[in-house]
Amino acid sequence: MSSTKNSLKLIATLLTLGATGVAQAHTGHGTESLMEGLSHPFGLDHLLAMVAVGLWSAKSLSLREAWQGPATFMSALLASAVLGHMGLAASWMDTAIALSVVLFGLMLARQQTLGKATGLALIAVAASLHGVAHGAETPAAGFMGYALGFMLTSACLHASGLGLGLAIQRHLQASRGLAFGVMGSALAGAGLYLSAQI
Repeated sequence: MSSTKNSLKLIATLLTLGATGVAQAHTGHGTESLMEGLSHPFGLDHLLAMVAVGLWSAKSLSLREAWQGPATFMSALLASAVLGHMGLAASWMDTAIALSVVLFGLMLARQQTLGKATGLALIAVAASLHGVAHGAETPAAGFMGYALGFMLTSACLHASGLGLGLAIQRHLQASRGLAFGVMGSALAGAGLYLSAQI
């Protein structure tokens, strides 16, 4: 039980620390270099969404299939970033990105796991919103370096969520449903907060 309490305290601490950072990921930073791309996904909406994908994959997919959630997100992220760079964009994109955090939180909090195909489809749609926003904000001269940067950081964030999720599956077997439920609810709440700030 103390292990569960410690895990929940860690999750609450991470969410609190994240909330002190940048609430919206699309303002107040450059978009023209590898280093700017590496730092971009640490905006709270992107960070929470990518960690959530890793957590959901660990919870909902078999150990051999857990890579598919992050891979789906990364593929859709890159393809839609190219579309965004070519001019596809919408004024409501930031709100939709914040609501994608709500979606992932609800997916994680559900007692019954979504089917694999449905879950991966929802991940692809949400990733496309993130990708279009990434691509639309990048000037032609800096797209390649910036894209490489945000893809590398995105992969690391997915890996951290996946690692945390697999640790919960392995070490909190009796209370893993509670742990995932609490994290999912916290993510959904954070997404609603972020959407209200836009």
